[in-house]
Amino acid sequence: MCVRDSCGAEAGPDGPQGAASCGCGSPKRAAALEPPEGWTAAAQPAERPPGAPGHEREALRQMVLISGGEFLMGTDSPGIPADGEGPQRLVQVDSFYMDIKEVTNQQFQSFANVSGYITEAEKFGDSFVFEELLSQSVKAQITQAVAAAPWWLPVKGANWRQPYGPDSDITERLDHPVVHVSWADAVAYCSYFHKRLPTEAEWEYACRGGLKDRLYPWGNKLNPNGQHYANLWQGDFPKHNSAEDGYVTTSPAKAFPANGFGLFDMAGNVWEWTSDWWTVHHTTDEQQNPIGPPSGTDKVKKGGSYMCHKSYCYRYRCAARSQNTPDSSASNLGFRCVSQDQ
Repeated sequence: MCVRDSCGAEAGPDGPQGAASCGCGSPKRAAALEPPEGWTAAAQPAERPPGAPGHEREALRQMVLISGGEFLMGTDSPGIPADGEGPQRLVQVDSFYMDIKEVTNQQFQSFANVSGYITEAEKFGDSFVFEELLSQSVKAQITQAVAAAPWWLPVKGANWRQPYGPDSDITERLDHPVVHVSWADAVAYCSYFHKRLPTEAEWEYACRGGLKDRLYPWGNKLNPNGQHYANLWQGDFPKHNSAEDGYVTTSPAKAFPANGFGLFDMAGNVWEWTSDWWTVHHTTDEQQNPIGPPSGTDKVKKGGSYMCHKSYCYRYRCAARSQNTPDSSASNLGFRCVSQDQ
């Protein structure tokens, strides 16, 4: 089981500096990293060109209403990662709409083609990729790694269009979740469609699907009746993924059963950005629509990914959480959007 801050490292001059918040999470692009010449911070597209309303209607059709209510957020259970999941507290959230699935390559491609948006990984010129997903030719060109998590390699040319480096593409993965998107990229996408990222409280409320104080979106058993309900790691992390759930890397965005709210992949597949700044300081007081601290260095991400295994990173539970700097990107980091109305 990995613990936050146990994986600090630098990739060196030939790759992005980073500190892995968790070896099976996503490496961080160091906040102090000097951006390449000509780089500018990611921003919302300035204008919505002709044709955008059609894309917007399609995006809105793939949302579901999450009726507001109260729930127990976090957990006080022993034996969990020290990531500020507790103390457990009563939280109330208002109603909101949420994407039924993680934003896919096809959706992001449509957005990028119409808006001309360029992601931060494309601007930086590199991103982190799990070593086992790389071709031998790409591996041969890499001389640096995240020291405490050597399975994470900085790959030049890796981005959402080329998730495993320059010799890869998304042609056969259009229905898979988009990866290598930073927090700012996710905000830009959501804003373009008049949406936003969920707060951590909204995300966790939605993850639970109406169930009270359960580990996973479907209950307390990881594989009820022997069935897989999420794209996770099976086998010996990070040496061997037996892929008993059918997937070694990402899976199509609706490959596993939905939770009680009709939401897919709220556990596993890819980590999902939220709007909250990271903090581990909570109160037991009842809260109404909490939004996290006003500032910070890292953003909260939720849900775990296809790289999560209980022996190393038990973060595919609804209460689990992790963090990344807002400009971080990796081959297991994506997002979904919410909206107050349709």
